[in-house]
This record gives sequence, C-alpha cells and structure tokens, in this order.
Amino acid sequence: MDNTKMEEISMVIIANAGEARGLAFQALRAVRDDSDYEKAKEYIDKANEYSIIAHKAQTDLLIAGANGENINVDVLLVHSQDHLMTAMLAIELITEMIEFYKK
Repeated sequence: MDNTKMEEISMVIIANAGEARGLAFQALRAVRDDSDYEKAKEYIDKANEYSIIAHKAQTDLLIAGANGENINVDVLLVHSQDHLMTAMLAIELITEMIEFYKK
C-alpha cells in the first residue's frame, strides 16, 4: 500500500475517532449539566457511528495486511490508533458514567 493511501486511512481514523470522542464528552456534559439523558443517548449513538467508521478503516488495514499487502506502519498510523483506542475507551467509560448519574 502506498504512503498516500496510508495517510488517507490514518486521517480517516483520526478524524472519525476525534468526532466520536468529542460526542461522548458532549453526552457526559448533557447529563452532568442538564440531566438530559435523551440528548446524551443521541450523542452516544452518534459517537458510536463515528467510531464504527474509524474502526472499519482500521479493520480494512488488518485485512489488507492479512492478504499479504505491505502495510507501512509509520508514526501517523500509530497516532491514529491512539485516537481510536482513546475514543473507544471514552465512549465505554462515559456510557457507564451516565448510568451512575441515573442512579
């Protein structure tokens, strides 16, 4: 896989993971500041949509590597993986925090 394609994939992961993380924190603020659980659910649902897009890009890379394509792991790709894992963790933890607020 050429460097331009790898950069594009990395940026897809970064952009979508960033949106997912931001939406997860908006969900938390909706509950913390306004007790708006309905809005929080909307934010979490949207965060999950962005997370899925980022995760699909990552999965496509894994499949390409498994099919024998040369995947050049560079700093940008590693950075994108950090963003994705942070977003996924934020969504999971914030979802749990919202449940605590409900109680």
